[in-house]
Amino acid sequence: MAMEIEGPAQHGATGWGSRERDERGAYVVWEELTVVLPNYGDGPTRRLLDGLNGYAEPGRILAIMGPSGSGKSTLLDSLAGRLAGNTIMSGNVLVNGRKKKLDYGAAAYVTQEDILLGTLTVRETIMYSAQLRLPKRMSSEEKKGVVEGTIMAMGLQECADTPIGNWHLRGVSGGEKKRISIAQQILTRPRILFLDEPTSGLDSASAFFVTQTLRSLARDGRTVLASLHQPSSEVFALFDDLFLLSGGQTVYFGDAHRTTEFFKESGFPCPSRRNPSDHFLRCINSDFDRVTATLLGSRRILETEASDPLLKMRTAEIKSILVDKFRVSEYATSARARMHEISLIENLVMESSKGSEASWWMQLTTLTRRSFINMSRDIGYYWLRVVIYVLVSLCVGTIYFDVGTSYTAILARSACGAFISGFMTFMSIGGFPSFVEEMKVFYGERRNGFYGVSVYILSNFLSSFPYLVLVSLSSGSITYYMVKFQPGYSRFIYFSLNLFGCLAVIESLMMVVASLVPNFLMGIITGAGIMGILMMTAGFFRLLPDLPKPFWRYPISYLSYGSWGLQGQLKNDMIGMLFDPMLPGDPKLRGEDILRNMLGVGLGHSKWLDLAIIYVILISYRLTFFLVLKFNEKVSPALRSLHAKRSLEYLKRRPSFTRKPSFRSTPSFRYTTPHALSTQEGLNSPLQ
Repeated sequence: MAMEIEGPAQHGATGWGSRERDERGAYVVWEELTVVLPNYGDGPTRRLLDGLNGYAEPGRILAIMGPSGSGKSTLLDSLAGRLAGNTIMSGNVLVNGRKKKLDYGAAAYVTQEDILLGTLTVRETIMYSAQLRLPKRMSSEEKKGVVEGTIMAMGLQECADTPIGNWHLRGVSGGEKKRISIAQQILTRPRILFLDEPTSGLDSASAFFVTQTLRSLARDGRTVLASLHQPSSEVFALFDDLFLLSGGQTVYFGDAHRTTEFFKESGFPCPSRRNPSDHFLRCINSDFDRVTATLLGSRRILETEASDPLLKMRTAEIKSILVDKFRVSEYATSARARMHEISLIENLVMESSKGSEASWWMQLTTLTRRSFINMSRDIGYYWLRVVIYVLVSLCVGTIYFDVGTSYTAILARSACGAFISGFMTFMSIGGFPSFVEEMKVFYGERRNGFYGVSVYILSNFLSSFPYLVLVSLSSGSITYYMVKFQPGYSRFIYFSLNLFGCLAVIESLMMVVASLVPNFLMGIITGAGIMGILMMTAGFFRLLPDLPKPFWRYPISYLSYGSWGLQGQLKNDMIGMLFDPMLPGDPKLRGEDILRNMLGVGLGHSKWLDLAIIYVILISYRLTFFLVLKFNEKVSPALRSLHAKRSLEYLKRRPSFTRKPSFRSTPSFRYTTPHALSTQEGLNSPLQ
């Protein structure tokens, strides 16, 4: 049953709608698009996409369909400029007739994985997205109206005030998360919208209304491209164009409502009572060979159904026929003609878009507030660490309680200072999983142009600042007064500033590591290794003057926050103090002499310089974090492009690369010898 929905969308239902309707959309055209996964060994190179041609127009929804592994997501990523670094692409992707990168706000992309902050409610998530992206000329009430309209359009009213959910907080369903991800992107009514499996995890009704919302967006002059697996007949009727893929090759491209006509002409008509998308995938999905073999073996296929051509041919043969038929069909000719017409359209200029029209200050305050709320609601981010820090501080305070000024107290004081500035700060690595999750959110929002790198780095520090102060003051107060370090208000302030600086340095270091590693397990291993090296060169396990001069003393110990933190702590505590001698009757030992002669701490500079250097290291780590993120944005793509060109030149010289794979040589399970289920004892199941 086909369902047609005509007429333009009601303007302003899901977005702010102040832009004029006659604003031209974006035409996306791809020519001879090929993506390969290179194999530099003896094996063949795998073709993920093989010479695809097509286009997407404003005002129409293009559905990219195919079985699992057919190349749907790869095609979508190729058009959006988001291919994985280990793949190589050739061909042209043109936006309004020009080569243009569609990232960092030039187009919106809804990924298959829903990356959201689980501590926020649905309304808060969408509202923060609106504040980060909508124009600064809009009032708060107007933005709130846009948010409420989007929530209603996506059917999220019932869960609007429900937390999204994370590891310790039950939240919304997977389908609702998908709708939230879509809602974030359609707030600004982007000119080009990519969606990877937008209906996965949704029931039939939800999938229909989500697709209807996307259709309304398209009718407003936007270009919408969505990859789907197997939509219902009602959802399929909402699509304007269809790109059907199998094994990286084009099975059909053109008007979605003429697909059944093409399959009928090719000898594979769609039964009147079958969902068209089910029929298309049954023709080109080799997994159905196993299903057919099972049904034949169990004799559950009626003789009237045995005349079905799908039961008489292997899937590989069906795919080969369809691909060959389409290549010389009127549908392919019509597509090529339309691509030529698009290339002749004049004045198609797509202005550069940052993806966000909010002011820099609005982005900073919004990000800081959102991050602060996320940290306050996630018990594993800081609150659990605060509890652990307090408990460890109590342990330190009881072990070194009223350490005194005896001769043995010299070592005790230095050991306590080393533990506080080194091992206690080491516990900051416990927040690494939260850092990684936050980085995932950043990468997703950054690629969609929500905000810039500098805003994110600054807001991240500002939002964590109160929690680091809380950790420093709570831990510092307990240890300082229980151990009874040298009294004095200024000395306590120094002690707390020193501890805060060390904690902030480690947090910054972990953010740098999180931006370089792919997952939190590798990050914890890498971060622990780096921190271990920094602690070894801090001057406690081996005195600074005794460290091997090349490398360990110069430059590692100078780059170690621990060495400056420990030197400053020892100076803050021991300068001006007198300690008992080792032998009774000998003169008292001055703290300055102990620092210089026993602990290897130079007195050529003030403790405040030690503290200042810690904060210089903190700033340098934040700058490094900024440079790493900018490198990933600017330099890394250029290097990958250069590598891809050279790799492609190398691969073209290999016979296995130019040789086309044969569909007919693909093994099939559809011709498995049929056995009745009653006689299959001892045989392998065709489903295994």
